[in-house]
Amino acid sequence: MANNVGKKVVVGMSGGVDSSVAALLLKEQGYEVQGLFMQNWQNEPGEVCTSEVDFKDASKVCDALDIPLHKANFSDEYWDRVFKEFLSEHEKGRTPNPDILCNREIKFKSFLDYAFKIGADHIATGHYARLVIENGKTMLMRADDLNKDQTYFLHEVKESEFAKCLFPLQDLPKNEVRRIAEKNNFINYDKKDSVGICFVGERNLRDFLKRFISFKPGDIKDSDGLILGEHPGALLFTQGQRQGLNVGGVKNKSELPWYVYDKSIELNEVYVCQGGLNPLLMSSGLVMEPMKWINDSKEPESLECEVQVRHRGKPVKCNVVFGTNEVEIYFKEPIRAIAPGQSAVLYSNNQCLGGGIIAKSIQV
Repeated sequence: MANNVGKKVVVGMSGGVDSSVAALLLKEQGYEVQGLFMQNWQNEPGEVCTSEVDFKDASKVCDALDIPLHKANFSDEYWDRVFKEFLSEHEKGRTPNPDILCNREIKFKSFLDYAFKIGADHIATGHYARLVIENGKTMLMRADDLNKDQTYFLHEVKESEFAKCLFPLQDLPKNEVRRIAEKNNFINYDKKDSVGICFVGERNLRDFLKRFISFKPGDIKDSDGLILGEHPGALLFTQGQRQGLNVGGVKNKSELPWYVYDKSIELNEVYVCQGGLNPLLMSSGLVMEPMKWINDSKEPESLECEVQVRHRGKPVKCNVVFGTNEVEIYFKEPIRAIAPGQSAVLYSNNQCLGGGIIAKSIQV
């Protein structure tokens, strides 16, 4: 503890249980802890403002810990560097992950810069991830609680940012974090985890996107070209999706559920198949945009490792071939419902190497 005395850590306080316990643990370790609440979305008049509730929760926890809480408005940065790209990817018919962009552009850039301007030695967050330093290199490793591991969302953050960061929850399972919060009478000990668009909250995505993108209805077709129904806009659908299709009871077809296996933005058509393990949903590989490495090093020609194509997705062994403008990844076993616009993240012995945006899948 003595080594930490006098060192200032600014913790990103979201109002949730994870960041609250992170702040508590750091204070117990002897750090001088301060909180920072980030407002990254400007609500319009009349909208339910979840950030106000979250700020109140964060304030109560900081009061209980007797630490100061700063508040910073990064809504302009979020709009320019996260949300515009989020909309642009949707308009291309891809399925972006704004949490990855938010970590890269806001939590580990805007937040980090702000924290160091107010005298921080480190920043900290409530992410479930581990940082290991070997031979002067800071490496991102999976958290002990693999069910909560969030390294997938952190793969676009660079080593230079991680070197200034602490992840106090790296050793803890989620149920232990809640137990610690309850023991310390935190108001948010049983608060449910946030879902939805990072910093925008739990909204109906279709209704939300309609405010920014125009949609038009089109045909839902099966692999034989038979029209099965109508969709409200092909941009709204993603590979593997089952909900919202309103297709069922088709004459001369089985009762198996229908899933999106592809779509055409040019034709404004959505293509569906039956059965969750239909071969049309399966891929033997993928092509991704250039790799973003966490640790800078000479890129190999090829690599045997594991790939993960969604948060909580099963890591699959693969062979990666690095080209000038794209990367080809060949799986050792098929992966279901790969969505262009999402990220493929590479791992080796639980180390997160980095990743890239999926351009297209390679069919079985």
